[in-house]
Amino acid sequence: MLEVAEHPLIELITNADLLDVLGYIGNFDVTIRKNPRFVDESKCTGCEACVHVCPVYAPNKFDVGLGYRKAIYRPFDQAVPNAVLIDPEKCIECHLCVRECEPKAITFDQKPEIRTLNVGTIIVASGFQTYNPIGEFGYGKFANVITQVELERLLAPNGPTTGEVIRPSDHTEPKKIVMIQCVGSRNLQNNLHCSGGVCCMVAIKNATLLKQHIEYADITICFMDIRAAGKGYEEYFLQSRKNGIKYLRGNIANIKEDPETKDLIIRVEDTLSQDIIDLQANLVVLSTAMEPASSTEEISKILRLEKSADGFLKEFHARLDPINTKIPGIYLAGAVQGPKSIAESVAAGKAAASSAAIPMIKKVHEIIKLEAIIDPERCSGCGLCINICPYQAISLEDNIAKIDTILCRGCGMCAAICPSHAATLRAYRDTMLENYIDALLSEF
Repeated sequence: MLEVAEHPLIELITNADLLDVLGYIGNFDVTIRKNPRFVDESKCTGCEACVHVCPVYAPNKFDVGLGYRKAIYRPFDQAVPNAVLIDPEKCIECHLCVRECEPKAITFDQKPEIRTLNVGTIIVASGFQTYNPIGEFGYGKFANVITQVELERLLAPNGPTTGEVIRPSDHTEPKKIVMIQCVGSRNLQNNLHCSGGVCCMVAIKNATLLKQHIEYADITICFMDIRAAGKGYEEYFLQSRKNGIKYLRGNIANIKEDPETKDLIIRVEDTLSQDIIDLQANLVVLSTAMEPASSTEEISKILRLEKSADGFLKEFHARLDPINTKIPGIYLAGAVQGPKSIAESVAAGKAAASSAAIPMIKKVHEIIKLEAIIDPERCSGCGLCINICPYQAISLEDNIAKIDTILCRGCGMCAAICPSHAATLRAYRDTMLENYIDALLSEF
């Protein structure tokens, strides 16, 4: 990330929202809103003297709410740019930060800035979010039920506990830990999809790290199937078993809490022996599903991209072309297209960069003219074709539908819905098909 910020050919625009995208490959007009930081990035040195004097605390999103930050803060240690920003919802405008800032970088009169960028290609890499298991398996009700993401922050040296794993209820070290897999995935109520084995490997990795932190810890992973497909993954799984991590193939019936000790009792059906087992734990960790990011819905509308049944952005072809989209010049990278591990995301990112570079280097993009055509004498200007066009390639001019030949992909939806038969496909006109049928029937 630091290399990206320092690259002379890369402009990094942070704290910004996507508003609109118009145009086509080689000529996209992207409108963004750069939100105010209330700090001049060019003046701020990142000394954080302002942070130390700020009296307001708020939950730290980067630490998943396990730690706290100030109203003026830097999102995380390696954040780019190396500058703080102010949370306007938490700031009480005491101006202590202004008086403490030597470079005079803090300014409360910043306004949102609207910018329009003209670009040739677009790569969408908006990532994913994890399933919120609130109300399931006692999460949100029992203090000692957490998620793998929260455990990650507890294990991190720069986390809220500086790497010390403690129970949220009493800040003691847990001795018995149970991990539950496939929370929010592979079921009819939430997500049918599996997260690509990522949850399994995260659980195995975190269980291994826990063993290094707490050597005597009793760790059990309750799973449906362990999916360790990948280079070295199966070996890593087998090594974790040798290290004493237990694996139980079972379904979780319920979780209860001891009101005095805050320990947890997990009732599990062992699906191999059909026995009902009660596991006791000091800490329960839920491995939650990977879901589309909250911004995916809005991005799909702005970019005119379809979504798959799982809610992720849809690629041109799931097997043969997983990087391109139906819109030429727009490419997908990472988990915006579906659940991916870090290695898979890196590969997808490089593939998207290579795909985007091809038309940029050639400087000329050739298209096959398969667009629809409109008979102006038949068109009634009803607008049905405009509403159904997935590429927004149709507009009304003088109450007559007009096709943008670059945006149109020749899907034929306008021709199918047109009540006046004014819309037809260039390569599939009625007269062409009629002549083709006549030629076939003439042989008999």
